[in-house]
Amino acid sequence: MKLKLLLNLICLISATMVYAQDSGLRQGEYYTEQQGKSNLAKYASTYSDQASWTKRADQIRATVRHGARLDTLPRRCTLNPIRRNKQIFDGYSVESVAFESLPGFYVTGNLYLPATITGKIPGVVSPHGHFSETIDFGRFRPDMQRRCATLARMGAAVFTYDMVGWGESAPCIHEFSQAVKLQTWNSMRVVDFLLSLGFVDENKLGVTGESGGGTQTFLLAALDDRIDVSVPVVMVASHFFGGCICESGMPIHKQGSFETNNAEIAASFAPKPQLLISDGDDWTRNTPVVEFPYLQNVYKLFGAEKNVEYVHFENEMHDYGFTKRVAMYQFMARHLGLRLESVLDSYGKVNESFVVLLERPLLEVFINQNYPAGTVQDCHEVEKMLDTYR
Repeated sequence: MKLKLLLNLICLISATMVYAQDSGLRQGEYYTEQQGKSNLAKYASTYSDQASWTKRADQIRATVRHGARLDTLPRRCTLNPIRRNKQIFDGYSVESVAFESLPGFYVTGNLYLPATITGKIPGVVSPHGHFSETIDFGRFRPDMQRRCATLARMGAAVFTYDMVGWGESAPCIHEFSQAVKLQTWNSMRVVDFLLSLGFVDENKLGVTGESGGGTQTFLLAALDDRIDVSVPVVMVASHFFGGCICESGMPIHKQGSFETNNAEIAASFAPKPQLLISDGDDWTRNTPVVEFPYLQNVYKLFGAEKNVEYVHFENEMHDYGFTKRVAMYQFMARHLGLRLESVLDSYGKVNESFVVLLERPLLEVFINQNYPAGTVQDCHEVEKMLDTYR
């Protein structure tokens, strides 16, 4: 069975069953690789300079907003953060955190901070993808802990959080019909939370995630002007639209006669710094010759082609493995002013051996699902607030 099917089977089945008759949706491998490439050529013919691209980019973002029903955002309620169980390690700390993105609905995650904070520091939003194991999954995975702790030791405030219906996220299941909207809103509120700490620099905000977290990365980067650096990993493709309902279960790629794709959504982040990370074993196999050249041409319109890069691992698989993390660390260090030297060994190589891997109970916010009084118990209430809490 193909890797992409293994990673997205549950989400893809649910999305197909619920939304198959909606012709406005673009899901999974909706196009062939050649069709995806041809579509990019067609889209490129609609602009010729910065002004005409900017007009298209505005249409791209408007399409995503309208399709995700985020034309009008919910009201930003008080976050009411809960911070627990701070643990201090070599060069960083981690604590369990929850905050309300909507009244009574909690975003659950972990905050990683440098051991010493002086003045304003960068912030990094760190969504996870659809990688699961029997015990450790989502934000609790070893690779998630390593990347967040390493970025924190480099000098960033890092927040990683559960996708809808994963980990401690309740009461909505992951196959929630408005998962695209809710997850994107949660990501925006993560930015709010980081800035609420008081020591995070509003001009040095990054986001990086892999697979489904890669989708969350380029969606947040496109829709939230506060993001300054974006590193979507093993996700940006012109023919693949995400296999899960949380990525493509709402019509964010097509409205009326206007159509776009994930490569263009990523391109709409231009001219801000962006790194695409891809591999040879999934839908990003063509990034060096298809998607990256497209983004590079867009960045050239701004005279900012040096701000977009790619790193391709032809012999690697669909993950956020060590080599991919190293590429991200180097890029984030350059563009956010992080201290890469703080994680280098005597040979000048990135060394993550200082990271202490914790079992899930030590990272949870609500032990034994002991949620606070007033927590929303019914997903229908969450859905109602998404649409009416203005």
